[in-house]
Amino acid sequence: MFVQVCLYFYCKCLWRCLKFVVRKLTGRCELQRICYNIKPGASRTMKIETSLRGSKNKLLQTSVSVHPDAIEKTIDDIMELKKINPDINPQLGVSLQACLLQIVGYRNLIAEVEKLRREPYDSENPQHEEMLLKLWKCLKPDCPLEARISKQWCEIGFQGDDPKTDFRGMGLLGLYNLLYFAERDAAVAQQVLSDSLQPKYSQFSKAEWEKKKFDKAIGYSFAIVGINITDLAYNLLVSGALKTHFYNVAPEAPTLSHFQQTFCYLMHEFHKFWIEEDPLDIMEFNRVREKFHKRILKQLQNPDMALCPHFAASESLINM
Repeated sequence: MFVQVCLYFYCKCLWRCLKFVVRKLTGRCELQRICYNIKPGASRTMKIETSLRGSKNKLLQTSVSVHPDAIEKTIDDIMELKKINPDINPQLGVSLQACLLQIVGYRNLIAEVEKLRREPYDSENPQHEEMLLKLWKCLKPDCPLEARISKQWCEIGFQGDDPKTDFRGMGLLGLYNLLYFAERDAAVAQQVLSDSLQPKYSQFSKAEWEKKKFDKAIGYSFAIVGINITDLAYNLLVSGALKTHFYNVAPEAPTLSHFQQTFCYLMHEFHKFWIEEDPLDIMEFNRVREKFHKRILKQLQNPDMALCPHFAASESLINM
């Protein structure tokens, strides 16, 4: 253990010495080298974030957690600290500002998502009830809900006659995501719902099914899976895995809409993945989900990766 600690500090000291030498040779600090040599996106922002967090200077360390309104002043302070003339290096300030907006925005997004996750569904809250009823209308527009407490809820994948009990794990976040999917991409959400009930010939022609031997493909509970995929998206966010995606698609601070669009993408991709995996029964859900989770994590290890949706709600992400 002692040897490992000594090795760590030795490597850290060596790294700082190397950075000092490089700055003397190039005339540029690490932040300048990153901004000038790496294209905008996740690669640049993540390197800037690592550099700031790893600095021994408190101003640089805390710059990744300032209030969004304080970012401009923070940039000025960093430029002054590094003795960088903004008139000679105007692009540096712009690049650092964009990176800090993403870094601080990601942190704030986690807080916003966590707040929704911790807020329980309250059937006495008119807003919560309105959202739930709207979810039904978006998914089943031609089939009126006969009563608030009804077995009909099972038709869209809830476990019982009152959906409020199914939101316990993810709180309001699960409902927000499901409603976003159903409302913003009604046709796609309705198709996925239909496929989840009768999946056998939904995604492929009969000949393709026979070739792939998907004879035992089964469906799943749409709403319950949506809440479960919400949990997956939440964990990707909190773990930092989604930084790659958001830093590539959001030119400034990622928002709750970005998160919900990512949920839509994950729902769509999981649905295809479920059919391709051809599970024997619903008891294989956890295995399929874990395999899907690993696939997404692997994709996000590519610094150029963006989880580009295949449908309308998130086309704006591709063009940002």
